[in-house]
Amino acid sequence: MSILMKDFAETKGEEIALVDDNGSITWKDFDKRVNSLVNGFRESGLEQGDSVAIIAGNRMEWFETSFACAHAGLIYVPVNWHWVADELAYVFEDSGCKAIMVDERFQAEVKKSLTDPRSSNISLVLQAGGNPDSNFVDYEEFLTTQSEKEPDGQLLGGPMFYTSGTTGRPKGVRSGLTESGPGVTPDVMQLVAAGFAAMLPVPGVTALCGPVYHSAQWAFSWLPMIAGSSVVMQHKFDPAGLLLMMEEHKATNVHLVPTQFKRLLDLSDDEKKSFTGDSLETVLHGAAPCPPKVKTQMIDWFGEKITEYYGATEGGIISLISSQEWLERGGSLGKPLETVEVIVVDESGKRCKSGEEGTLYFRNLMGTDFEYHNAPEKTEEAHLEPGVFTFGDIGFLDEDGYLWLSDRKIDMIISGGVNIYPAEIEGVLGGHPEVKDVAVIGVPDEEFGEQVKAIVVPGVDEDSLDSLAKELIAYCRENLAGYKSPKSIDFLDELPRTGTGKIQKQPLREPYWVEEDRRI
Repeated sequence: MSILMKDFAETKGEEIALVDDNGSITWKDFDKRVNSLVNGFRESGLEQGDSVAIIAGNRMEWFETSFACAHAGLIYVPVNWHWVADELAYVFEDSGCKAIMVDERFQAEVKKSLTDPRSSNISLVLQAGGNPDSNFVDYEEFLTTQSEKEPDGQLLGGPMFYTSGTTGRPKGVRSGLTESGPGVTPDVMQLVAAGFAAMLPVPGVTALCGPVYHSAQWAFSWLPMIAGSSVVMQHKFDPAGLLLMMEEHKATNVHLVPTQFKRLLDLSDDEKKSFTGDSLETVLHGAAPCPPKVKTQMIDWFGEKITEYYGATEGGIISLISSQEWLERGGSLGKPLETVEVIVVDESGKRCKSGEEGTLYFRNLMGTDFEYHNAPEKTEEAHLEPGVFTFGDIGFLDEDGYLWLSDRKIDMIISGGVNIYPAEIEGVLGGHPEVKDVAVIGVPDEEFGEQVKAIVVPGVDEDSLDSLAKELIAYCRENLAGYKSPKSIDFLDELPRTGTGKIQKQPLREPYWVEEDRRI
């Protein structure tokens, strides 16, 4: 049996481990299928340290593939399935990807990406569901040709999440769990999962309703599973369906982002009244600032089960705040975890006192750190010193040790809980022949927190601006994932720049945020 599944396969083998839109699987069968995948990957020539890309929605095969990698010493790369072929080919090359597991829904874009020379290292493509392309291998057929026998010499493998950068392409985040050293076995992950057990009712039933390619959704479903929690999931967030799913499967915990809060609150009174929430113990939320009114309404409805966290893919969870604490200190991100030291630094590099605002840096007292794959300069930029890193946020610690966030230093937009970096969008728009200059900013959005807006110096006359705006949005959608594309475009005769030529974003942002009571 696979090391991480051994106890559960033996003690509750006939109980449900996973539920998705297509069906369910028991712990016993899940264990067998993970064994088969490990054996199949090895037979296909994959070796410790090789990378496997997973381009799939929330489905059982995502978990099977990632667990197989975790026992075979393979790095698995959770890929955002909104990405287009060019973005996929970049990640395949950058990660050194040798195999892919693709969901039938994303077959076409993956097929297109494989014609790109950057995808030349890929030797195996497994397709889950549907009719595989002639060059792809049917996932189920692949499993049936492999032994269910427990693999020998199981080695720890982990995720490498790609996070967009302030300049250029996304970068892979490598931590101590991404790649193991010789002889490191998968049970190391159980120590990590134990840390999450303090935040969640484990073992329990995790409801997954956001994309598991996101590091937070992964952490709050994959890690509880190691501690014996089953996972019930939706591929696409459906607020009414989520309530029904949590009631039916007696979910004990769920992770949500503010946009999902808003859509739940927008349900009819009858839909909301049908949800008792008796089994639900913990609702975790983060990824983006939540409007106080929305959070208050959620606490009124769900009760004081809502815990907010602050963190990022690079550094994990930094702080937590309970509903009760938040009601007393609305706006705070809570106290840092006991394993995290927060260091606030001003513009001169001097450490700030309580209440003084500065760039937030963090040190994990357990000694963990991260680096950006193939980007030593970006890694250095994110660190004050070895082991002391920043996400680029500005804030302060109050006299009682509570953390507050006041602004972002880095050029980033958070829309619906998803990080979007303007540089990538500006790079695409800057290549259009009718764009003389461009800046991309985040502007307020009631549902998503922020939305993407492009401000363009056009190369056409005023009468053609409406048609150019539509053309530029369509152009972005052809070259970028849809969520990165601007929702609107404004035009100026010129953009404000510093003496060194750098675009000044704050004067561009100010008119859109002047009526808001927040800066982010």
